[in-house]
Amino acid sequence: MALNPKRRVDVLGVHVSTLDLPTAVNEIGRWIAEGERHYVCVRDAHGVMLAQKDETFRQIQNASGLTTPDGMPMVWCGRWAGEKEMSRVYGPDLIQAVTERAGQEGWKFFYYGGTEGVAEELAEEIKRRAPGVQNVGTYCPPFRPLTPDERSAVITQINDSGADIVWVGLSSPKQEFWMDDVRGELNAAALIGIGAAYDMLTGRVRQAPRWIQRSGFEWLFRLLMEPKRLWRRYVLNLPQFAWLLARNKPTLIEPEA
Repeated sequence: MALNPKRRVDVLGVHVSTLDLPTAVNEIGRWIAEGERHYVCVRDAHGVMLAQKDETFRQIQNASGLTTPDGMPMVWCGRWAGEKEMSRVYGPDLIQAVTERAGQEGWKFFYYGGTEGVAEELAEEIKRRAPGVQNVGTYCPPFRPLTPDERSAVITQINDSGADIVWVGLSSPKQEFWMDDVRGELNAAALIGIGAAYDMLTGRVRQAPRWIQRSGFEWLFRLLMEPKRLWRRYVLNLPQFAWLLARNKPTLIEPEA
């Protein structure tokens, strides 16, 4: 059964796209070529657990253009449901793969989020990796809700930039709520929430070695790197996630005809 970017697997109510990395990049490229407008959620077990307590957050993920399997547990759930070719679409890998394609196509990137100066640094790193990419703007939002005037101004800034893709580097679920809120007003084909990838790609946060990423124990690596910030996420959420999965087997959802 060929991978279909519109097919999903139901993981505790969150509908995760049954993808591999090339399929995700091709789908985003199709949006740009055909003038469609969507947002992308990059999903791990933590996000699935947050959705157990927040129905709106669950609905936002399920209404996305893509909700990618960011963590190996999402991939295992897809394979358990029968999607054997499904593989991980990890945030930092996604931005690098899209960047390679963008360098050939001349796609325009806007960077929204990160702490002061990080978006600019990421833009420089992306340009170094793919000189053909067009970086058309950055915006670092304050650590509070935007005022109506600020919200209007940043929407105008992004639209005036002509961006094809907006990379959104906020924490989850903040970035998903922001993408859902502004999606209808932005002209960019894709809003892609990549969260911690901002810090990973600029070297502020160390990435796990590939063998650890493939093993499914990246959570332990990250916990050891940032115990104070992440202990609650992993120590409390992961056992509950496993317990709920044992009672609710993931199932495939075929796209509507």
